[in-house]
Amino acid sequence: MDYIQVMTTVPKREDAERISKELLKKRLAACIQFFEVRSLYWWEGKVEESSEYLLLIKTKSKVYGELEKEILSLHPYETPEIIAVPIRGGFSGYLSWIDGEVK
Repeated sequence: MDYIQVMTTVPKREDAERISKELLKKRLAACIQFFEVRSLYWWEGKVEESSEYLLLIKTKSKVYGELEKEILSLHPYETPEIIAVPIRGGFSGYLSWIDGEVK
């Protein structure tokens, strides 16, 4: 089984909680952690700075397409960061747990 961690950022804690709960309810993720971060980035020709919440979503690569579609439907940003990185290794018990929790 291939596992990934998907990252996205949102402007408010309420957004992070809402998106996390929906992804979990639909069995698109086994675990989601979120925390406040400070972001600096280019947007519309200038450097912006903002407080955001970074979501770390643990899931299986086979559900990425559906997960991305769900994030896009719930996300408040026009062009949200949605990045998936492969999980190359990990504790077998934890990875098995992901198998059992994600559809």
